[in-house]
Amino acid sequence: MSTPLHARIIAAFGRQYLAKMEDGELLTCLTRGKKSDVVCGDLVELQRTGEVTTDNIGQAVINKVTERSSLLFRSDAFKQKLIAANVTQIVIVVATEPSFSDELISRCLVAAYDQKLEIIIVLNKCDLPSAAAHKQLQAYRNIGYRVLELSALEDVTQLRVLLHGHISVLVGQSGMGKSTLINGLLPDAQAATREISTVLDSGKHTTTHAKLYRLDENSSVIDCPGVQAFGLHHLSFGSLEQGFIEFAPYLGLCRFRDCHHLKEPDCALRDAVNKGKIDARRLELFLQIAANKA
Repeated sequence: MSTPLHARIIAAFGRQYLAKMEDGELLTCLTRGKKSDVVCGDLVELQRTGEVTTDNIGQAVINKVTERSSLLFRSDAFKQKLIAANVTQIVIVVATEPSFSDELISRCLVAAYDQKLEIIIVLNKCDLPSAAAHKQLQAYRNIGYRVLELSALEDVTQLRVLLHGHISVLVGQSGMGKSTLINGLLPDAQAATREISTVLDSGKHTTTHAKLYRLDENSSVIDCPGVQAFGLHHLSFGSLEQGFIEFAPYLGLCRFRDCHHLKEPDCALRDAVNKGKIDARRLELFLQIAANKA
């Protein structure tokens, strides 16, 4: 058997993948079985098949996905949707308009906490009036999250600095300007996307799948399709509690060990809300997510 090749998955379409080796060579790949749990950002072992595409791109089969340092995914009661692997930072993108969901932000934050990722919340389109959006994000600033305000059409320098040294993944609802951010960070991004589309022969459909772009020698960013929901069915009630980081000083202090923070007497979280130590909206979001993790 030939020596396995090592590469990183930089794009996906269905069961077809585009892998990039350390020397920059691109290979189109398939998995051996019908089931495919390969995701953008994965490090894989490949074996050439000896075939080439019409664009003279080599083809290979994926033999193995190497152990992941992180895996960001969402889930419901029936399935999981893999988003990105081996990332070190999540960038949650919202905008001054259209309006954004603070529940979706909170779900992303919990998923990021579970995978021990660094977190940035980006408020985009700040060339437009942003008072309401700024106020909506104040609760996240108050508990220590980094909130960066910018206009992707004008200047992304501050974000570029925070991406250095990370494999970051951009997550957000449709219409928040993630693609504009990518184009601001990488003027050649559209050309790179066209190259990926050509190699995978998937045209416009590649826009519905994650793509990895190299920013510099030590930094990469994965652009994901917009999400309207972020299921957390795979997480326990305790994991959800821990993902709301401002709850930490009060966990375990309720009268009942199995307190669900609804109407139980002597609930430490509700007491903290009454004393102004926890934002009431954040507890409300937690209860919504705990009641419907999908």
